Amino acid sequence: MNPEMSSLLHITQIAAASAAVLLSLALPCHAQKKERLKLDEWKLRMDEPPLQDAAGSGEYLEFMIENGDTVYVDNLPAAHVYQRLPRQKGREWRQYYRLVHNFSKVYPYALVARHLVEEVDSTILADGLKRGKRDRYINQMQKELFEVFEQPLRSLTVSQGALLMRLIDREVGKSSFSIIKDYKSGMAAGFWQGIAKLFGSDLKKPYDPDGEDRPTEELVQKWESGEFEGLYYSLFWQYPPTIEIPSKYM
Repeated sequence: MNPEMSSLLHITQIAAASAAVLLSLALPCHAQKKERLKLDEWKLRMDEPPLQDAAGSGEYLEFMIENGDTVYVDNLPAAHVYQRLPRQKGREWRQYYRLVHNFSKVYPYALVARHLVEEVDSTILADGLKRGKRDRYINQMQKELFEVFEQPLRSLTVSQGALLMRLIDREVGKSSFSIIKDYKSGMAAGFWQGIAKLFGSDLKKPYDPDGEDRPTEELVQKWESGEFEGLYYSLFWQYPPTIEIPSKYM
Protein backbone atom coordinates (compact mmCIF):
# COMPACT_ATOMS: atom_id res chain seq x y z
CA MET A 1 0.00 0.00 0.00
CA ASN A 2 1.47 3.34 -0.99
CA PRO A 3 1.56 6.34 1.38
CA GLU A 4 -1.32 8.09 -0.40
CA MET A 5 -3.61 5.09 -0.03
CA SER A 6 -2.62 4.63 3.62
CA SER A 7 -3.36 8.27 4.36
CA LEU A 8 -6.73 7.97 2.62
CA LEU A 9 -7.52 4.85 4.66
CA HIS A 10 -6.64 6.69 7.86
CA ILE A 11 -8.92 9.62 6.99
CA THR A 12 -11.72 7.22 6.08
CA GLN A 13 -11.42 5.46 9.44
CA ILE A 14 -11.61 8.78 11.28
CA ALA A 15 -14.67 9.80 9.27
CA ALA A 16 -16.35 6.47 9.97
CA ALA A 17 -15.71 6.77 13.69
CA SER A 18 -17.01 10.33 13.73
CA ALA A 19 -20.11 9.31 11.81
CA ALA A 20 -20.80 6.56 14.33
CA VAL A 21 -20.69 9.04 17.19
CA LEU A 22 -22.98 11.51 15.40
CA LEU A 23 -25.39 8.74 14.49
CA SER A 24 -25.62 7.63 18.10
CA LEU A 25 -26.58 11.21 18.99
CA ALA A 26 -29.12 11.56 16.22
CA LEU A 27 -31.03 8.30 16.70
CA PRO A 28 -33.34 7.68 19.65
CA CYS A 29 -32.21 5.15 22.17
CA HIS A 30 -34.89 2.43 22.03
CA ALA A 31 -33.46 0.69 25.09
CA GLN A 32 -34.19 3.72 27.26
CA LYS A 33 -37.17 3.65 29.57
CA LYS A 34 -38.92 6.73 30.90
CA GLU A 35 -37.06 6.45 34.16
CA ARG A 36 -37.09 9.18 36.75
CA LEU A 37 -33.60 10.44 37.52
CA LYS A 38 -32.26 12.80 40.11
CA LEU A 39 -30.41 15.70 38.53
CA ASP A 40 -27.23 15.15 40.58
CA GLU A 41 -27.16 11.45 39.68
CA TRP A 42 -27.53 12.26 35.99
CA LYS A 43 -24.72 14.84 36.17
CA LEU A 44 -22.42 12.29 37.80
CA ARG A 45 -23.24 9.78 35.10
CA MET A 46 -22.51 12.33 32.37
CA ASP A 47 -19.23 13.34 34.00
CA GLU A 48 -17.86 9.81 34.12
CA PRO A 49 -14.64 9.65 32.08
CA PRO A 50 -14.82 7.82 28.74
CA LEU A 51 -13.54 4.26 28.65
CA GLN A 52 -10.57 5.34 26.57
CA ASP A 53 -8.63 8.53 27.14
CA ALA A 54 -6.36 8.82 24.14
CA ALA A 55 -4.71 11.92 22.74
CA GLY A 56 -3.42 12.65 19.27
CA SER A 57 0.25 12.16 18.59
CA GLY A 58 0.93 15.73 17.51
CA GLU A 59 1.04 17.81 14.36
CA TYR A 60 2.31 14.98 12.15
CA LEU A 61 1.01 11.43 11.99
CA GLU A 62 3.31 8.70 13.16
CA PHE A 63 3.86 5.88 10.72
CA MET A 64 5.59 2.56 10.39
CA ILE A 65 6.85 0.70 7.36
CA GLU A 66 6.24 -3.02 7.04
CA ASN A 67 7.36 -4.96 3.99
CA GLY A 68 7.59 -1.77 1.99
CA ASP A 69 4.10 -0.59 2.97
CA THR A 70 3.64 2.65 4.93
CA VAL A 71 0.99 2.51 7.65
CA TYR A 72 -0.01 5.70 9.44
CA VAL A 73 -0.85 5.40 13.14
CA ASP A 74 -2.84 7.79 15.32
CA ASN A 75 -5.11 7.78 18.36
CA LEU A 76 -8.63 9.15 18.18
CA PRO A 77 -9.42 11.35 21.19
CA ALA A 78 -12.04 9.93 23.53
CA ALA A 79 -15.50 11.48 23.27
CA HIS A 80 -18.56 11.57 25.48
CA VAL A 81 -21.73 10.28 23.83
CA TYR A 82 -24.91 11.77 25.28
CA GLN A 83 -28.08 9.73 24.82
CA ARG A 84 -31.48 11.33 24.45
CA LEU A 85 -32.85 11.67 27.95
CA PRO A 86 -36.60 11.18 28.47
CA ARG A 87 -38.23 14.40 29.68
CA GLN A 88 -37.78 14.67 33.42
CA LYS A 89 -40.19 16.27 35.87
CA GLY A 90 -39.76 18.15 39.10
CA ARG A 91 -38.74 21.64 40.18
CA GLU A 92 -35.00 20.92 40.14
CA TRP A 93 -35.14 19.59 36.58
CA ARG A 94 -37.31 22.51 35.38
CA GLN A 95 -34.71 24.95 36.71
CA TYR A 96 -31.94 23.01 34.99
CA TYR A 97 -33.76 22.89 31.64
CA ARG A 98 -34.30 26.65 31.87
CA LEU A 99 -30.65 27.29 32.78
CA VAL A 100 -29.29 25.20 29.88
CA HIS A 101 -31.67 26.87 27.42
CA ASN A 102 -30.89 30.38 28.67
CA PHE A 103 -27.16 29.66 28.69
CA SER A 104 -27.26 28.65 25.02
CA LYS A 105 -28.92 31.98 24.22
CA VAL A 106 -26.59 34.34 26.09
CA TYR A 107 -23.11 32.84 26.50
CA PRO A 108 -21.99 33.84 22.97
CA TYR A 109 -22.74 37.46 23.91
CA ALA A 110 -20.64 37.14 27.07
CA LEU A 111 -17.72 36.03 24.90
CA VAL A 112 -18.32 39.08 22.69
CA ALA A 113 -18.18 41.28 25.80
CA ARG A 114 -14.82 39.83 26.79
CA HIS A 115 -13.42 40.44 23.31
CA LEU A 116 -14.71 44.01 23.22
CA VAL A 117 -13.41 44.96 26.67
CA GLU A 118 -9.98 43.62 25.74
CA GLU A 119 -10.08 45.54 22.44
CA VAL A 120 -11.23 48.81 24.02
CA ASP A 121 -8.69 48.61 26.85
CA SER A 122 -5.82 47.85 24.46
CA THR A 123 -6.84 50.69 22.10
CA ILE A 124 -7.07 53.23 24.92
CA LEU A 125 -3.71 52.13 26.29
CA ALA A 126 -1.89 51.87 22.95
CA ASP A 127 -3.15 55.22 21.64
CA GLY A 128 -2.79 56.95 24.99
CA LEU A 129 -6.27 58.43 24.67
CA LYS A 130 -7.00 61.32 27.00
CA ARG A 131 -10.41 61.97 28.52
CA GLY A 132 -12.02 63.74 25.56
CA LYS A 133 -10.80 61.38 22.83
CA ARG A 134 -11.40 58.40 25.12
CA ASP A 135 -15.05 59.38 25.63
CA ARG A 136 -15.58 59.94 21.90
CA TYR A 137 -14.04 56.54 21.12
CA ILE A 138 -16.24 54.79 23.70
CA ASN A 139 -19.37 56.57 22.44
CA GLN A 140 -18.52 55.61 18.85
CA MET A 141 -18.05 51.98 19.90
CA GLN A 142 -21.30 52.06 21.86
CA LYS A 143 -23.23 53.40 18.86
CA GLU A 144 -21.81 50.65 16.64
CA LEU A 145 -22.70 47.95 19.15
CA PHE A 146 -26.25 49.22 19.52
CA GLU A 147 -26.72 48.98 15.76
CA VAL A 148 -25.47 45.38 15.70
CA PHE A 149 -26.78 43.90 18.95
CA GLU A 150 -29.76 45.99 20.10
CA GLN A 151 -32.39 43.89 18.34
CA PRO A 152 -31.22 40.42 19.47
CA LEU A 153 -30.55 41.61 23.02
CA ARG A 154 -34.01 43.17 23.28
CA SER A 155 -35.48 39.73 22.53
CA LEU A 156 -33.90 38.25 25.67
CA THR A 157 -36.08 37.54 28.67
CA VAL A 158 -35.43 39.07 32.09
CA SER A 159 -33.88 35.83 33.38
CA GLN A 160 -31.68 35.56 30.28
CA GLY A 161 -30.52 39.14 30.74
CA ALA A 162 -29.66 38.47 34.39
CA LEU A 163 -27.69 35.37 33.40
CA LEU A 164 -25.85 37.36 30.74
CA MET A 165 -24.75 39.87 33.40
CA ARG A 166 -23.37 37.02 35.52
CA LEU A 167 -21.48 35.55 32.58
CA ILE A 168 -20.05 38.92 31.55
CA ASP A 169 -18.70 39.24 35.08
CA ARG A 170 -17.04 35.84 34.66
CA GLU A 171 -15.53 36.54 31.25
CA VAL A 172 -14.41 40.13 31.86
CA GLY A 173 -13.32 39.70 35.46
CA LYS A 174 -15.38 42.55 36.89
CA SER A 175 -19.03 43.24 37.54
CA SER A 176 -21.34 44.92 35.06
CA PHE A 177 -21.60 47.84 37.51
CA SER A 178 -17.82 48.32 37.39
CA ILE A 179 -17.77 48.11 33.59
CA ILE A 180 -20.42 50.83 33.25
CA LYS A 181 -18.67 52.98 35.85
CA ASP A 182 -15.26 52.62 34.19
CA TYR A 183 -16.40 53.36 30.64
CA LYS A 184 -19.26 55.79 31.27
CA SER A 185 -19.68 57.27 34.73
CA GLY A 186 -20.65 56.51 38.29
CA MET A 187 -24.01 58.17 37.68
CA ALA A 188 -24.74 55.91 34.71
CA ALA A 189 -23.71 52.84 36.73
CA GLY A 190 -26.01 53.89 39.57
CA PHE A 191 -28.90 54.42 37.17
CA TRP A 192 -28.58 50.96 35.61
CA GLN A 193 -28.09 49.38 39.02
CA GLY A 194 -31.46 50.86 40.01
CA ILE A 195 -33.10 49.42 36.88
CA ALA A 196 -31.53 46.01 37.59
CA LYS A 197 -32.88 46.09 41.16
CA LEU A 198 -36.41 46.55 39.81
CA PHE A 199 -36.02 43.19 38.02
CA GLY A 200 -34.46 41.43 40.98
CA SER A 201 -30.85 41.64 39.73
CA ASP A 202 -27.71 43.15 41.18
CA LEU A 203 -25.03 44.47 38.84
CA LYS A 204 -22.53 44.60 41.71
CA LYS A 205 -22.82 40.96 42.73
CA PRO A 206 -19.63 39.02 41.79
CA TYR A 207 -19.72 35.74 39.90
CA ASP A 208 -19.31 32.81 42.30
CA PRO A 209 -18.22 29.63 40.44
CA ASP A 210 -17.99 27.57 43.64
CA GLY A 211 -21.27 28.76 45.13
CA GLU A 212 -24.44 30.18 43.63
CA ASP A 213 -23.09 30.10 40.06
CA ARG A 214 -21.72 26.57 40.18
CA PRO A 215 -24.39 25.09 37.82
CA THR A 216 -23.58 27.85 35.32
CA GLU A 217 -19.84 27.21 35.68
CA GLU A 218 -20.42 23.54 34.87
CA LEU A 219 -22.06 24.59 31.59
CA VAL A 220 -19.12 26.88 30.80
CA GLN A 221 -16.77 23.93 31.25
CA LYS A 222 -18.95 21.82 28.95
CA TRP A 223 -18.84 24.61 26.36
CA GLU A 224 -15.07 24.92 26.53
CA SER A 225 -14.57 21.15 26.23
CA GLY A 226 -16.89 20.97 23.21
CA GLU A 227 -19.51 18.89 25.05
CA PHE A 228 -22.28 21.47 25.44
CA GLU A 229 -23.94 20.69 22.11
CA GLY A 230 -24.23 17.01 23.05
CA LEU A 231 -25.54 17.90 26.50
CA TYR A 232 -28.17 20.22 25.01
CA TYR A 233 -29.25 17.59 22.51
CA SER A 234 -29.64 14.96 25.21
CA LEU A 235 -32.06 17.24 27.09
CA PHE A 236 -34.07 18.85 24.28
CA TRP A 237 -33.66 16.30 21.44
CA GLN A 238 -32.46 19.06 19.12
CA TYR A 239 -29.30 21.09 18.73
CA PRO A 240 -28.90 24.46 20.47
CA PRO A 241 -29.94 27.62 18.60
CA THR A 242 -27.36 29.26 16.38
CA ILE A 243 -26.48 32.74 17.65
CA GLU A 244 -25.30 34.88 14.75
CA ILE A 245 -22.27 36.92 15.82
CA PRO A 246 -20.34 38.98 13.23
CA SER A 247 -16.78 37.64 12.94
CA LYS A 248 -15.20 40.99 13.88
CA TYR A 249 -16.65 40.66 17.40
CA MET A 250 -15.44 37.11 18.01
